[in-house]
Amino acid sequence: MQAGLIAGLLALPGLLACCGRGSPGRREVSDRLVAAARANGVRNERVLGALAKVPREEFVPHDQRKHACEDRSLPIGRGQRITQPSLVALMTELLRIGGEDKVLEIGTGSGYQAAILAELTRNVYSIEIIPELATGARDRLKRLGYGAVQVRTGDGYRGWPEHAPFDAIIVTCAPDHMPRPLMEQLKESGRMVIPVGPEGGPQTLYLLEKRKGKLVATAVIPVKFVPLVHAAARRSAGGARKPRGRATVVGRRSQGLR
Repeated sequence: MQAGLIAGLLALPGLLACCGRGSPGRREVSDRLVAAARANGVRNERVLGALAKVPREEFVPHDQRKHACEDRSLPIGRGQRITQPSLVALMTELLRIGGEDKVLEIGTGSGYQAAILAELTRNVYSIEIIPELATGARDRLKRLGYGAVQVRTGDGYRGWPEHAPFDAIIVTCAPDHMPRPLMEQLKESGRMVIPVGPEGGPQTLYLLEKRKGKLVATAVIPVKFVPLVHAAARRSAGGARKPRGRATVVGRRSQGLR
């Protein structure tokens, strides 16, 4: 099962092929990204519609635009990367976002995931620790019509307590353990999607759900993300840590990328 999931994430030959010479057109980017997400098991039509509408080519550097329709992560500067679209779609689908839900994103990057979220709800808050990326994302989102997204420069590990609790939290960088502040800022019946594991080591994407005050974590798939930048969250050595605090792992989820 795991091998199949990894293969689905990393190898879609027809969809990873070059988009053609020069930068691809908007329709080509949209069609290829939606096809990749469907091929990897994403079925929520609202999520697929958001993926089709948000122009990924606007969220990558100019020299990367020719790769915008490829289902893989791309560099965006400052050692960061934009997540591959099929994984963006899966993580978004797992959150089950309603139109009035309040959503917190940790790791704004170029703003792509925030724009996807903004297609699903009017209440999106996003934190980026790198000032240059935060400023660029804020300006880009405003230019593209997503000015309602609130972008803050700060330490995502600590969340955004002034606007808590949140119906959903999505983390797009990997801490080596579950951040307690984020777990505490999740509303009852809320959902959090987060990759956990050491940099360069095994990482797992988890879905956390708060049920009667307790957090239940379901392991979804193996993943690879850049690390969450937070001094107190870094640990010297060791393998991937299991969720700590009040989260209980209940097993692997069968749905998702395959």
